[in-house]
Formats: sequence, C-alpha cells, structure tokens
Amino acid sequence: MPTHAPAEQVGFDDVLGAAARIAPHAHATPVLRSRTLDALAGCELHFKAEHLQRSGAFKFRGACNAVWSLDDAHAARGVVTHSSGNHGGALALAARTRRIGCHVVVPEGAVAAKLAAIAAYGATLHRCEPTIDAREAMCEQVRQATSAELVHPYTDPRVVAGQGTAVLELLSGPAAFDAVVVPVGGGGLASGSAITLAARAPGTRLWLAEPAGAAETAASLQRGERVTGFVPDTICDGLRGTLGAPNFELLRRHAPGALVVDDDATVHAMRLIWRHCKQLVEPSSAIALAVVLANPAQFAGQRVGIVLSGGNVDLGSLPGLFAS
Repeated sequence: MPTHAPAEQVGFDDVLGAAARIAPHAHATPVLRSRTLDALAGCELHFKAEHLQRSGAFKFRGACNAVWSLDDAHAARGVVTHSSGNHGGALALAARTRRIGCHVVVPEGAVAAKLAAIAAYGATLHRCEPTIDAREAMCEQVRQATSAELVHPYTDPRVVAGQGTAVLELLSGPAAFDAVVVPVGGGGLASGSAITLAARAPGTRLWLAEPAGAAETAASLQRGERVTGFVPDTICDGLRGTLGAPNFELLRRHAPGALVVDDDATVHAMRLIWRHCKQLVEPSSAIALAVVLANPAQFAGQRVGIVLSGGNVDLGSLPGLFAS
C-alpha cells in the first residue's frame, strides 16, 4: 500500500499485511470471559483485551504498522502526530522499537498519566490549545521544521490497517460471532474492524459505541453525511476526536450500527469490568460493554465480541470513578 494512499482505499490485504508486519512487536492479546457479566447482559460476551496490548491500548497496532512501513530514508527523519494520549504513547513506543525520533503534539487538559507515558517512551512533547484545529496546525509546524513523517491518529491508511488486526485476532477462534462492538472516536478502530469483518465474517454485525456527549459518528451515519462541529463533553477522553472524513466514507460503505450511552452508564460498566473480570480499563474502553447492557433486546442470546480498547487510567481519578 503506498504511504499516502487514501484511507478509504484500505482493503483486507492491507490488514493482513499489517498483521504480518507487527507480529514481531505487538502482543496477541487474550480474550476474557465472565459468566456473571454474561448473565447481566443476557448474552455471551468475549472481551478482546487490548488494554493488555503494548502501550496499554490497541493504538499500538496502527502506530507500529505505520512506523515499520517506512523505508529507511523516511524512518530516519522520525515521525510526528497529534494525540490526546493513547495514540501518542503508541507512536512513541513504536518509534522506540525502530530507534527513530518521535514528536507528539498534545492538547492542554490531556490525561496526565497518558502524557507521562508518552514522555517515558522518549517522545518530544509539544503543547497546544485543546482543539482539533490547533492540534493539526501545530503538528504541521513540527512536521515542516523536522521533516518527520506524519502519522495521523486515525485517518492514516497504515493506522487503519493496523487497527483492523485486533478484530482479525478476535475472529481466529472456532466459533462465529453474531456481533462485535468497538468504541468509536476518530474512527480508526471502527474502520479497520469494518474492513476485517466484511472479509472474514460478513454475517457478523458491527456496532459502534459512542458517548452521548460526543455522538457525531451516530449523527453522521444517520444523516448520511459527515457531521462536524461537536464540542465534546464526555469522560471518555479517547473518544473526543472528530470522525475522520476517510473513516466516515469507509463506515458509510460498511453500514455499522451506532449505539450511544451517557457517561454514567459507561462508568458503571467500568466498575463491572473491574469487579467481575479484575481488569482496569479506561472509560473509552468500558463504553463498549455499556452499550450492550443498555440495549438488552438487541443482543439477547447472541455471541458478542467486545474490544476493550485501552487501560490507561489516571490513577488519581479512581476514587471518584469507583465511588458508589
């Protein structure tokens, strides 16, 4: 796949290529079960534990694919991106695996634990105002100043292909799924998952989980045109990004369903995963379980795959989140 091929042209061959490329670096994460949560949900839940992925999120898959897709000349210039947390950490770690430089533009107000992880992986941080326009403007300034390769957090075709490998692994078991649920923000994971399911499990329904305070993907799919201009208001910091234009085109072609829940339901799901699976996941991850619990008729009796997308929680926030 050419470096600058449009993301909407990503195909399943690109996902397979990404799987081979990242295999020496990424974890094949486990699938977790909980009979108690099955009973609560009224269906059979299979949790793809991407919070146990390197850097603590599925984002490492796409970042790693992008970094190791570069030829030596481009890699020597380093990479640059903008990120509120998980993609920045993933790209920083992926760059470290190849021993190249990494620059990450981060918005003011980003989760402190995620920023600390980015810095710990060796990236150079650049602060900006907390808007998409400010992030992209500063990212372009850094790119021009350093000649680094831009790796966009969700519209980059190499990222989309890499994110599709999470569901590819999920589908490797012997039984088919009736539904797969993934969180959606910018749309990289959603797009990659749609491509993989269409090729490997066309009978499996893809559902996108989105916070009510940032429900632009649900609105976009409903209207048949990309909706922008949302001012996000949600605890799910990883889902505040604007749905990418190529991601929307991919999703519109594959026609997934979109389900929206409020933050209270997401925090409740986060607590359930902690209590019954003994796993700490961030709200942007727990929302996938939240939408299943909020829509029992939709999932009743089904075999459902849920991508737990990340576990990078600011430990200082836990007393408030887990207060009863």
